[in-house]
Amino acid sequence: MRHIKENPFDLNEESLFLSQNILGMKQNLSIQNNIYYVGVNDRRKPLFENMWTLPYGVSYNSYLIVDDDTVTLVDTVDVAFFEEFMKKIHSIIGDRKIDYLIINHMEPDHSGSFGLFHHFYPDIVVVGNKLTFGMVEGYYGTFGKRHLVTDGDILDLGHHKLHFVMTPMIHWPETMMTYDENSGMLFSGDAFGAFGALNGGFVDSHIDLSYFDDEMTRYYAAIVGKYGSPVQRALEKLRNVDIKMICSTHGPVWSGENVSRIVGKYDRMSRYDTDKGAVIAYATMYGHTEEMAEAIAAELVAKGVNPVKMYDVTRTDSSYILRDIFKYKGLILGCPTYCGQIYPDMEALMEKISVREIKNHYLGFFGSFTWAGAAVRRISKWTEGVKMELIGPPVEMKQAMDDKDEEKAMLLADEMSDHLNSI
Repeated sequence: MRHIKENPFDLNEESLFLSQNILGMKQNLSIQNNIYYVGVNDRRKPLFENMWTLPYGVSYNSYLIVDDDTVTLVDTVDVAFFEEFMKKIHSIIGDRKIDYLIINHMEPDHSGSFGLFHHFYPDIVVVGNKLTFGMVEGYYGTFGKRHLVTDGDILDLGHHKLHFVMTPMIHWPETMMTYDENSGMLFSGDAFGAFGALNGGFVDSHIDLSYFDDEMTRYYAAIVGKYGSPVQRALEKLRNVDIKMICSTHGPVWSGENVSRIVGKYDRMSRYDTDKGAVIAYATMYGHTEEMAEAIAAELVAKGVNPVKMYDVTRTDSSYILRDIFKYKGLILGCPTYCGQIYPDMEALMEKISVREIKNHYLGFFGSFTWAGAAVRRISKWTEGVKMELIGPPVEMKQAMDDKDEEKAMLLADEMSDHLNSI
């Protein structure tokens, strides 16, 4: 029988906790119009969702709207950073109560502080949709006041007026966005987010953005990539909204010209619209399959295809490969037969490609074996379930590459280059 947690946090020394840990954090946290950034940076976690590598860390963004008569918090942060989170809030509002907590997304890296937060603000009104409340109870037990919103509802805070936009499956079923009519800020949940910690600031114009473009693509490919159709529906709802800033739950606050650029980027990625270029993802045990991959890459470049991205699937986090698959139209897969199957790391990548329903690509493949070929046959079977245009025929190599194998590899590369050069 499932145990419902009436109060999972027994903090008997609340006043001591507040006095020792919540006092003073003098930072410039203002964005504009009495809206503040109270998010945190995580440079410790090695893997996001225990799956995707984080070389630059990640931020968990939360926002505080301070009106004359009301205080509203938009999302919380990972529970591991609760103390820092509360310090920031108290540096802005002191002992003033928080009236509303808007939950745009229930994933625990954003809702994880809910239980502790609700302990300190037991009278807060939780704002969400029907699915939100079911998840809150499932994760954190019963709670108090709630305000149910649906598509198009408005919450008038006084100076700020919040509009709610339901955006299911970006990338959970309860996800929604909150738009502030006064400031033009869109609190977008995970949409428009990016991997990477925010170094010293949080608005795009105040920080180094050198890695965020690729980290946004990698984030989209890894986290949101399956949900192209829901993203398109959400963008349609936002088409006539005057967005001045995008306040996502990960990555920079986007402003100015970056707003239209980032929305356009999401539009392209969700339509699987790509640039000319090719990804060659391969597995190799003793170097023979890699030799064919190198030969194909050299021929593609000789025929004018640029860039060509090569990845050994056993050495590269799959999020980087997926990132570039979302960027470039050509995809060539190659691997040896292993125990009568596809090489395991290649099979894992293929499953990730299938899950994301990647389409509008040109696809070629090759494989190798020593005594009984299976990889090419099994990859061929897999291609029946993907929505890519096959470029072929596939190349199957027995043992080491000879002149005939190389000639077949050149034909595959030439056909791929012909298609890519016609874009």
